[in-house]
Amino acid sequence: MNYEPLADVAKVIMGQSPPSSTYNTVGEGLPFYQGKTDFGDMYPTPRVYCTEPSRIAEAGDILISVRAPVGPTNISREKSAIGRGLSVIRVGEKLDRDFLLYFLRFYEPELAKAGTGSTFAAIAREDLETIKIPLPPLTEQKRIASLLARADRLRHLRRRARELGESLLQSVFLEMFGNPVTNEKGFDIFYLAELCEPTNGIKAGPFGSSLKKEIYTKSGYRIYGQEQVIGGSFSIGDYYISKEMFEKDFRPYEVKPNDILISLVGTFGKTIIVPEGIEPGIINPRLLKISPRKDKLNSVFLSEYLQLSSVQKQLADLSHGGTMGILNAGQLKEFKVICPPLNLQEEFAGVVARVESLRGRMSEAERQAEGLFQSLLAESFA
Repeated sequence: MNYEPLADVAKVIMGQSPPSSTYNTVGEGLPFYQGKTDFGDMYPTPRVYCTEPSRIAEAGDILISVRAPVGPTNISREKSAIGRGLSVIRVGEKLDRDFLLYFLRFYEPELAKAGTGSTFAAIAREDLETIKIPLPPLTEQKRIASLLARADRLRHLRRRARELGESLLQSVFLEMFGNPVTNEKGFDIFYLAELCEPTNGIKAGPFGSSLKKEIYTKSGYRIYGQEQVIGGSFSIGDYYISKEMFEKDFRPYEVKPNDILISLVGTFGKTIIVPEGIEPGIINPRLLKISPRKDKLNSVFLSEYLQLSSVQKQLADLSHGGTMGILNAGQLKEFKVICPPLNLQEEFAGVVARVESLRGRMSEAERQAEGLFQSLLAESFA
């Protein structure tokens, strides 16, 4: 296949930032794109406008990020201004725009390696202009671009379907129970501690000083932490303590099926339910475990309750710690929650089980669509 430098088949226009006094957010002038933060999957979204642009992108031009991160691409929907974090690539007659777009997305990891700079990575005009572009006949370029575009749309549709599935549970919760913050359906309200087991029903992990890495072993009782909660999987991580250490100092921190683990630091408020059959273990200092009373609270109901955006805001307001939010057991014990009838909670848990099954299939479909796209990308350009 014939290859030519990008400079021979397209025009490269490096961005330049105009005076900040010409910026506005009320739509005066041209949309002003400054970097990847403005990018979507395919097209950027204007947040800032500029009345005296220094560099212009025309509708249909490729926009490429040239500063931290290097390589991501979008297409300009309309005439717009570009700052120094972006560059315009305007194709010539020998090159199909979408073919080039997908080639650049394939080539992005290599382009990122070209980034230099002590503070953040950046590339220069020469780095772009010297990229060797494959040049099959124009009809073949269009065929390849069309095939990749269809695969690209499929993966985005699969991703969107999964995202809709994730938002579905909050909608079902609000339909069944209303907003728990305002409690418009008039359910009984309790302190969370009243609805949990009396012994270690709400228990924060041990002090970090008592769980040092020098006591870790290769087997025994597993140590569960934020990586499991945030990652949504109990298969992550491989830290253990011995049975002797567990019995001596750490039994109060033991996790049991149907406990809810909640992250306390940084990404706080994220939850996961302990399933049957996991390795025996304890929580680490960055987690807290909640053991609901089975006659009062369904674990699935409570876990989804704590993930509601309105409840997450309440938790955020409770947290403290300067730049990094922190929750503690005392705050959660006194956290007020609604308590609908148990049969209604269990009905909701059944809905969650069905939705989770659907989400699993959606995630697999998304994974397959992503694999198809990446395979076609490699087949087209490798």
